[in-house]
Amino acid sequence: MGAGGPATGRILVVDDQRTNVELMADLLRQQGYEVRTALDGKQALEIVQREPLDLVVSDIMMPGVDGYELCRSVRASTQTALLPVVLVTSLDPQAERVKGIEAGADDFLSKPVNWTELFARVRSLLRVKALQDEVRRQAEALRGWNAKLEERVGQQVTAIQRLGRLKRFFSPQVADAIVAGGEEILRPHRREITAVFLDLRGFTAFTDRADPEEVLELLRAYHGTLGHIVAEHGGTLEHFAGDGVMIFFNDPFPVERAAERAVRMSLALQRAFAPIAQAWAKLGQEVGLGIGIAQGEATLGVIGFEQRWEYAAIGNVPNLAARLCGEAKAGEIIVDAQTESDLAPLAETEHIGPLQLRGFAQPVPAFRVSALRG
Repeated sequence: MGAGGPATGRILVVDDQRTNVELMADLLRQQGYEVRTALDGKQALEIVQREPLDLVVSDIMMPGVDGYELCRSVRASTQTALLPVVLVTSLDPQAERVKGIEAGADDFLSKPVNWTELFARVRSLLRVKALQDEVRRQAEALRGWNAKLEERVGQQVTAIQRLGRLKRFFSPQVADAIVAGGEEILRPHRREITAVFLDLRGFTAFTDRADPEEVLELLRAYHGTLGHIVAEHGGTLEHFAGDGVMIFFNDPFPVERAAERAVRMSLALQRAFAPIAQAWAKLGQEVGLGIGIAQGEATLGVIGFEQRWEYAAIGNVPNLAARLCGEAKAGEIIVDAQTESDLAPLAETEHIGPLQLRGFAQPVPAFRVSALRG
């Protein structure tokens, strides 16, 4: 109810004397209020429970449910606990006030009613009620905002967890795109890829001689070096198998110059691994990185079971990359003919003759890559 504006509010007037009820109701209506009336406490409680109200003005002395019991019932309900109640009495004002306070009354009037005082008290209590309603609306709005915020935070946490899982398989850019666009791109399909297989030369002998802590230290250094270089070149990391690692390019999203990316990444890995190999060589441990690269069509998709999924490339291309890696000495990169053909204008390669590889009926042309021009 704004100051100086028209009076507003829904008021319930309760008195077992019809004349008193009608007189007070008429005067309040003249002030601009919406007024309901009740001739006893029971009827008043039914109205309170059924209709939204802003104030109750009730006589105390009534048969059945008197003003005190009406007030206590209003306070007992969570829906009306803050509804202002004014008690009107014709008895000893001081004694009635104490009983009214104990019942939960907000204000008191003595009979005969001073109408100017009544209107002033009504305006004051309605202002308080309006403020309480506003606080309640804001609290409800805040609960709604908090619920939405919790939902959004939950969605973000889920997305972050999902992104974390996806980053085990893909470069960060690809993982971000999957989260944004859905996982339908992971469904089984065929596509031309460039597969890269890495393996540590001398690792088996190293594990036989070294302490377990040293073995894991080498693998952590190797994998740590590998991780950021693969991400930098946009490769998809298929799996770790101890010292063996499979990476491929051009899936799940196509990339330009997949073969060039694969070779540039491989050269970067050889450069980055050299200090690691030198450090272990000083300790009498000889290890080195061999890399095989092959290009062609493969079947790609998610494989595994409920507790463990992997995104994998299946077919001759990843197998050929693994076999070429097996032929590579420490520090070497060996590629198949299709990869070499794509790299011909850029790469410095050396033909190393057809290789008889396990699992392949015919000898496989192979090339050693030493550098890329430009």
